[in-house]
Amino acid sequence: MRMPLGLPPADGRSFDVVGFGLNMTDLLVVLERFPEPDSKQPVRGQAYSPGGQAASAMVACARLGWRARYVGCFGDDENGRQGRSSLSDEGVDISACRVASGARNGMSVILVDERTGERTVLWSRDAGLELRAGDVDPAAVCAGRVLLVDCHDTAASTAAARHARRAGSRTVIDVERVRDGIEALLAEIDMIITARDFPAALTGKGAPGAALRAIRDAYRPALVCMTLGAEGSLALVGDVEIRTPGFRVPVVDTTGAGDVFRGGFISGWLRGGDEAEVEDVLRYANAVAALKCRGLGAREASPTPAEVEALLSGGTS
Repeated sequence: MRMPLGLPPADGRSFDVVGFGLNMTDLLVVLERFPEPDSKQPVRGQAYSPGGQAASAMVACARLGWRARYVGCFGDDENGRQGRSSLSDEGVDISACRVASGARNGMSVILVDERTGERTVLWSRDAGLELRAGDVDPAAVCAGRVLLVDCHDTAASTAAARHARRAGSRTVIDVERVRDGIEALLAEIDMIITARDFPAALTGKGAPGAALRAIRDAYRPALVCMTLGAEGSLALVGDVEIRTPGFRVPVVDTTGAGDVFRGGFISGWLRGGDEAEVEDVLRYANAVAALKCRGLGAREASPTPAEVEALLSGGTS
């Protein structure tokens, strides 16, 4: 099945993809098992690593060979400086980003289960980092063929998506929580990609297919998809459900796998162009997300095109 929407031409666009939303600084703590209350155990490993939904997705796109821009807000502390460097060093444009005076960069403490690679995230974000609708520069967010937004600063993401649509860009969302204003945001999105639990939380329908259909009927995206971790993904295009299995790889850490899935989805779409098939794009996204799980942190193991091609051609799914 062909992708239900085409892409605008690359000519005249400075970037293939623009990401609008969160960046974070992650402290990853590897434990033998998730701790019980009032217990102690040794740390098996730890690392500081940059993360955040939109920022990590843009790193994935850049590593896969696409012209990527990130638009967001950093703190003016050392973590913010390192966050900016982490993106520019990957070739991601950050010229449209803001630095919030007196604010600390967003921070997550991520507990990683050494046995499974599963993680638990504890996070905080300074109020001074909030992006508001009035902060959105239309020229910055409309500079790509595709705009990815996340769901944290909902009003700002809605404004960004609305500007992009009017400029002829395609819009994709990484959505994981039901927040105030989420309905208006989803109405501006062409490709809705959700976390596993979001469709049921939004619609009240427990069956995944029914929940995806309810989202389709309410917001009229061209495609709606839910990520399923190691199980892959489930997508709905029109009335057709497409289940894509995950790839089996050695798992160190699942942090950022969903973010990188979105980057892989956009990259697979750009890769296929006007001939892109939905099944191929979803398989590509699942391969990119699986390969990310080989390393500790949201971005460390985000793959190259050659690594993705090797898994697609010879990997087991």
